[in-house]
Amino acid sequence: MDIVQLLLALVLILVAAELFTNSLEHLGDRLGLSEGVTGSIFAAVGTALPETMVPLVAVFASSSLASPKVGEEVGVGAILGAPMMLSTLTLFLMSIFAAAQRGWRGTLLPERTGLRRDLSWFLAAFSLATLALFIPHQEAVIRSAIAVLLVLFYFFYLLLTIRASAALVAHGHATEAEAALYLSRLGLPTMLLTIFLQLGLGLAGIIFGAELFVHGVEHLSAWLGVSALILSLLIVPVATELPEKVNSILWIRRKKDTLAFGNITGALVFQGSLLPAIGVSLTPWTPSPPVLLGAVLTLIAGSYTLLLVWRGVQLRPIYFLLNGLLYATYFAVLS
Repeated sequence: MDIVQLLLALVLILVAAELFTNSLEHLGDRLGLSEGVTGSIFAAVGTALPETMVPLVAVFASSSLASPKVGEEVGVGAILGAPMMLSTLTLFLMSIFAAAQRGWRGTLLPERTGLRRDLSWFLAAFSLATLALFIPHQEAVIRSAIAVLLVLFYFFYLLLTIRASAALVAHGHATEAEAALYLSRLGLPTMLLTIFLQLGLGLAGIIFGAELFVHGVEHLSAWLGVSALILSLLIVPVATELPEKVNSILWIRRKKDTLAFGNITGALVFQGSLLPAIGVSLTPWTPSPPVLLGAVLTLIAGSYTLLLVWRGVQLRPIYFLLNGLLYATYFAVLS
């Protein structure tokens, strides 16, 4: 029964993601936004909601659990596990689908200034969150200051991304909707209200599908006897990161590389700043070996990807095999 639930959840997420990406393209087109804003902010934050809810619920509900430590472990693991998945497994999976269409040495052409900005802000914020692991929980003032800085990081990132939009549009990086809005095929007019309606339907389907998937995975993990921390570091992020994976795969196959990369790197900034701020403030946030390993590998993957972009290397799917190898190493060590 759990397998059937997982398959149904995957189908729902795929259909909802198609509705979501189609409506986002129309929204960005209608508002005259760059692909950077559409991908790095709208798509990234929208599809980050499912995995954002897992640590929030785990942290705030930990006091009501029979073992509060379990809630804290799930919260910390989900917060740190999500950037790990995005910087390693998600980029790797996207490269596989790109390679199937363009070859392993085919070219990937995302808009580079936005990609460099996303990765730079993510690494700065996540490095600070990693350093906070070594600050004792008793140092409440220092940890609170770090949490505030992490929130400010994301606020200034939003300002810079939105400010850059007009220039990117002028240079040919405007969001363009190629396919008709799906609701318009039912006879509804293509207007902002209809676009928002389809966007809401797609997002609701993604969240509901991700929730079904998480419950199915949790039942299987209980049967397998996996610990709460390992579950939250490995299994929950894989399940809840499905929206980003599917959206980026859909966009990369349509050769909308800026949207595909922005969906991932924008989510990295969101989940590398705002969610760790919650972890630093409300959980022990300590450097246990699984947590520290995940943080270090995430920083390596992010730094490697930024180095490729910064040096002006022509991005190719084969270069992201290293990201997949880093995830495989992490999985092998923890399992």
